[in-house]
Amino acid sequence: MSSMFRGRHFISTQDFTKEELDLIVDLSLDLKRRFAVGELTPWLPYQTVFMIFFDESTRTRNSIEAGITQLGGHAHFLNPKTMQTAHGEVARDTAMIFSRFGHAIAVRHCSFGIGNAFLNELAKHSSVPVLNLQDDYYHPMQVMADLMTIRERFGVNTRGLKVAVSWAYAESHLKPLSVPQSQILAFPRYGMDVTLAYPEGFDLMPDIVDKAKQSAEESGTKLEITHDMDEAFKGADVVIPKSWGGFYVSDNPDEIMAEVRKHKDWICTPERMELAAKHSIYMHALPADRGREVVDEVIDGPQSVVIDEAENRLHTAKAIMALTMGGK
Repeated sequence: MSSMFRGRHFISTQDFTKEELDLIVDLSLDLKRRFAVGELTPWLPYQTVFMIFFDESTRTRNSIEAGITQLGGHAHFLNPKTMQTAHGEVARDTAMIFSRFGHAIAVRHCSFGIGNAFLNELAKHSSVPVLNLQDDYYHPMQVMADLMTIRERFGVNTRGLKVAVSWAYAESHLKPLSVPQSQILAFPRYGMDVTLAYPEGFDLMPDIVDKAKQSAEESGTKLEITHDMDEAFKGADVVIPKSWGGFYVSDNPDEIMAEVRKHKDWICTPERMELAAKHSIYMHALPADRGREVVDEVIDGPQSVVIDEAENRLHTAKAIMALTMGGK
């Protein structure tokens, strides 16, 4: 077990070298094998993770909670509405107190323009690792599971793979930008050529896109942007069609949703999957808006790896906690 991670915050994969990310994936695969044969891994006995969720969660909350239990520790689920945060307690005080109570602080805060700043303020004052469970900029836990899933399907050498990261129509809520932003930042570092597709106006954060383009250039890969979903799917090895909010369309959620409804044809169908490579896989962070983002025939079909991808959230979460947490 390497000690170079000990005590480090996990807010973005950009804070880690590719070699360090490789170590996380390698350990995740090892933990998955151990879990499959029932081998216990109590590597963090009696350690405590404080989980603060400003937003709803299924896979993220339970991968952390089950993961720390399987590592021998315990998680506290905290709703900010029942914390003194609701009465104005500042991030500095929360971070300093929880640092003395336990061993890590894990937070999901996706409010646009607020979440990432809150996590960084926590990290500034925390003496234990702050783990990003998704904010408005990044979802590093998800993209590590994505990398693990792609590696399981295509092997260690992912250079030359074509990945389509596409917007898709949904109305359940205005989903954060953090999943596609994390993907376009991480995938080029692994030699993948990325095509980012979305209707005009549904841009990702400009500085994130600039960083992703720079990463692609440094890695000798391509990051292309199109406003044609079919074009993105053509010849793709991996397709990831997922909705995100049009936060540059308007500040008014109703106006954004009105624009969303103009693009109901941005849906993943068998016809679109036929545009991709024959061996292509369909991925989604879940939950998917069935019948809007994707039809059942695709998400439940043989090319879908969404359940494997979701399972890998457990093993990557365990690896990240095992590497960053430790004795005080």
